[in-house]
Amino acid sequence: MRPLARRIASLRVTRASRLSTPSALGLVPALTLLAMLGPVCAGLAWTVLPAFGYLPAAQFSALSLDPLRTLLDWPGLSAATRLSVTTGLLATALSLGIVVLILAGWYGTGAFRLLERLLSPLLSVPHAATAFGFAFLIAPSGWLSRLASPLTGWDRPPDLLIVQDPWGLTLTAGLVAKEVPFLLLMALAALGQTDARRRMRVAQALGYGRISGWLKTVFPAVYAQIRLPVYVVLAYSMSVVDVAMILGPSTPAPLSVQIVHWMGDPDLTRRLTAAAAALLQGALVLAALVLWRGSEAAVARLGIVWIERGSRGHALDPVLRPAGLGLGLLAAFAVLAGLAGLAVWSFAGFWAFPDALPQTFDMRSWSRHLPGILSASVTTALIAGFATALALILVLGCLESEYRSGRSLNRRGLWLIYLPLLVPQTAFLPGLQTLLLSLGADRAIWAVVLAHLVFVLPYVFLSLGDPWRAWDRRNGTVAAALGTSPWGVLWRVRLPMLLRPILTTAAVAFAVSVGQYLPTLLVGGGRVPTLTTEAVALASGGDRRAIGVYGVAQTLAVLGPFILALALPALVYRNRRGLHG
Repeated sequence: MRPLARRIASLRVTRASRLSTPSALGLVPALTLLAMLGPVCAGLAWTVLPAFGYLPAAQFSALSLDPLRTLLDWPGLSAATRLSVTTGLLATALSLGIVVLILAGWYGTGAFRLLERLLSPLLSVPHAATAFGFAFLIAPSGWLSRLASPLTGWDRPPDLLIVQDPWGLTLTAGLVAKEVPFLLLMALAALGQTDARRRMRVAQALGYGRISGWLKTVFPAVYAQIRLPVYVVLAYSMSVVDVAMILGPSTPAPLSVQIVHWMGDPDLTRRLTAAAAALLQGALVLAALVLWRGSEAAVARLGIVWIERGSRGHALDPVLRPAGLGLGLLAAFAVLAGLAGLAVWSFAGFWAFPDALPQTFDMRSWSRHLPGILSASVTTALIAGFATALALILVLGCLESEYRSGRSLNRRGLWLIYLPLLVPQTAFLPGLQTLLLSLGADRAIWAVVLAHLVFVLPYVFLSLGDPWRAWDRRNGTVAAALGTSPWGVLWRVRLPMLLRPILTTAAVAFAVSVGQYLPTLLVGGGRVPTLTTEAVALASGGDRRAIGVYGVAQTLAVLGPFILALALPALVYRNRRGLHG
């Protein structure tokens, strides 16, 4: 064994000397940052210039404050601004509150494992499909009204404004149903780094109730880990477009939706107003983040006072534990029942109110829309496939460079990864469209792929980073001692062992790309049809059967890669159970 030990020691010295030698692999992190942040910076720059009247493509070559004045004179500005702020803050607070109640009351129990199985797959469902399903569920003529009609005596839909209500409550509820699974998954990842079980055992040994003990001992450490994902939820909820078009009010619409309307106006002067509104949207999100950060400090001070009082909080458990479980199940039910409603509508024949199910089922809707679905599916698959492949190549290169250099990701690097998700899409995508328009590339499919890459890269990095760093380095050391080169270790040892997380990450990336509405619409100039853009375009028409067909097709396009991500490793590992780590 001594020769082998000496060989391993010499390899470590050789590896250390190689780390100081620059290579092409060391350029990958810089290229990744350029691909991720370059479009954001360019888009912001070309948003600022038109906001101050400079748009040479529309014959505006002098700086002016007229776009800002036009925006301020718009009668719906105050209502649109209020909708963006209130729905964003309320959706984020409710989503975080539900996740905290679920974890505090049920983490580690059988009920929690059931809820986790229900909520986790819902992450893959596109936002537009979730919004359509939710609308079909709670609308006056929706499934819930039909099921309640025997008790209420309704023989026609009630005259209630539920979907697209002026206060944005339905929009908020739809966002909560979709963001709870995301924050729950982020919190579960954080719990593995906080020693939650030991903290809870100590708290319960000191006589604290389950929820009180979790909030006082575990929650501060968990929130420190999920602060950035919470900020992402806040920024997204304030500036979402596709969900707001489906569930939000239209007179006036939220500010993000109004920006898209102005960008699509034939009058090019409206683009200047849209740019000014985009700057306002970015300022609102920044102000909301500052307000949220200030509230964190206030809550921390109150929490310290609560902890110092020493109350054991046993009275909280009988009330908050059922509430947390019920709200979590309600979020899962809203998404799953909504998807079921989409599927039923896609096959529905004649379906009169208040019947709970259609009188007949047929394939006419699918037959009528199948050509358009196939065409949109091909475009969707091409864009998502290329964006996923590019993201995997770049992220694998970054992680391999990190592995060989021995330099791990710091807090500043994590902020850079989250930055494209923190900047509102409506703040920089209009500027990016203007830039591409001036370059004559506003309808190129490669531009749409690069726009998707901006949003796919962060999710790939966050999904694959932990499994990559958790890989046992001793496997690489043994392979190197047997004469394998660093690239051989990567291709013949590390990648095969990490096949399962790599495929799961690819499925996540594909789902993120499929769900992108605004980048496809603006960067593609409205001429790159995907399943998501076609589905949202149907929202104004009100054809529930057509919406159901496209919603189901969109969901199937996302679920397919996840099924492959589960099936392929099982096939590859069937005779190599010791291969995957």
